[in-house]
Amino acid sequence: MFWLFASTIVAAFMASLMILIRLRAARRPASVKKIILPPLFMSTGAFMFIFPVFRVGWLQVVEAISVGALFSIFLIITSKFEIRDGNIYLKQSKAFAFILIGLLVVRLTLKLMVGQTISFGETSGMFFLLAFGMIVTWRAAMLYRFLQLEKSLTKNEIVY
Repeated sequence: MFWLFASTIVAAFMASLMILIRLRAARRPASVKKIILPPLFMSTGAFMFIFPVFRVGWLQVVEAISVGALFSIFLIITSKFEIRDGNIYLKQSKAFAFILIGLLVVRLTLKLMVGQTISFGETSGMFFLLAFGMIVTWRAAMLYRFLQLEKSLTKNEIVY
């Protein structure tokens, strides 16, 4: 029970940190590096699966990644870019913080429900995969939009 409570506190802290980072990111131009680095850094968490306690079955892997991809739709919808001063910026969205908090509440509720039927390690593994599936899908969509906008921006600069 302690670990479930502690991991819930850590998840809430991480979500709060993500909201702050996202709000600050809108002040500086976006770049490919800024879009792809967070999932890359998060991928190191997959080392948890070295330990048998965190391993989950393939069906659970597919379920967790699918739910993460589904959750990412809300983040994709609220992540839009704009061109200012010849640079591409991520638009600030008032809904983003509320969506992130809502997703956190849903994830924590699911975690508490799932955590009663499977071990803490498996629950941790599944929710890592859920979060990873969510961030990879979201960032892939952002990267696609960014590259499309960048391409149109460079074409427009050549024309003028």
